[in-house]
Amino acid sequence: MRFVSIEAVEPGQRLGKSIFTGNGTTLLAENSQLTVPLINTLKRIGVTMIFIKDERFDDVVIEDVVSEKTKMAVISKMSETFYAVRSGKEFDTRSISVSVDRMLDELMANKHLLAQLNEIRSNDNEMYVHALHVCVMSVLIGINAGFSPAQLKDLAVGALLHDIGKVGREEDGPETSKEHHTWRGFELLKTKREYSLLISHICLQHHETIDGNGIPRRLNGDKIHAFAKIVAIANLYDNLISGFSHGKRFLPHEACERISALAGVTLEHEYVLHFLKTVSVYPTGTSVKLSTKETGVVVGQHRGLPGRPVVRVFKRNDNQYEAKEVDLARNPTVFIEAVL
Repeated sequence: MRFVSIEAVEPGQRLGKSIFTGNGTTLLAENSQLTVPLINTLKRIGVTMIFIKDERFDDVVIEDVVSEKTKMAVISKMSETFYAVRSGKEFDTRSISVSVDRMLDELMANKHLLAQLNEIRSNDNEMYVHALHVCVMSVLIGINAGFSPAQLKDLAVGALLHDIGKVGREEDGPETSKEHHTWRGFELLKTKREYSLLISHICLQHHETIDGNGIPRRLNGDKIHAFAKIVAIANLYDNLISGFSHGKRFLPHEACERISALAGVTLEHEYVLHFLKTVSVYPTGTSVKLSTKETGVVVGQHRGLPGRPVVRVFKRNDNQYEAKEVDLARNPTVFIEAVL
């Protein structure tokens, strides 16, 4: 499979990974042939990146920290939860806890892997995919920071629900104010007896910054809870790579550079370092150009060196492709020049 821009998709190619709706059901199944009308429909509903089949990479397995089944279960549960909030009804805190427990088990088992964060986004599922990604990254940072299982559980639930304050009742419409949604999320979650009060403080503080210029209370330094500092990093990163909040979609390595530049300024330096160890800078399936002027596709990752993946390069020779793999961890003079 290759992970490509929707603008680069050609009619006749086949979908490499299913696309799901906001409630976790299949919108377009894996292996579907992509036609001009289908491609235009995907563009219209906000899809910007997809996986396509490519027989040259059939042997490449995209290892991720959370299974597809668990991701879809979490997205489905988030859809149910946000619908309940919109309707003014109580949501099922126990079922969220069960989904989080399953995800935590997988994250602990796969903590040696880098987070790929390559769910296919659309206007319909963006809010739920965002919540999932922020939760996954936050937990991985917490694991690296040495948090206990109980702390990781609170961090995971808070990260998953950090934007619940944006979900207005049907008569109110959606909430867009950053300051308002932090307070609304706090007020909504602090009444849930099943949840630690720390979970509601993640909602309240995830837009605070360590320099004291954040919102809603302009807290600084140690006045901001560690969980909120972690969620702030994950939230910003996912907003950058999605483009839904900032307009421009940043590539993962560009977003990592921006996060790094904010370390010690608005974001907690220690947690930024842990974050940079957890996320794939060049996700598997990404097409890249090397400093050797060769082009290829990322086919492997290194846990300790997220910026030095394994790239499979193809050279055409007598109407046949000759392949070789360039492990950038073993070739220190070769660099990725561009993402194609």
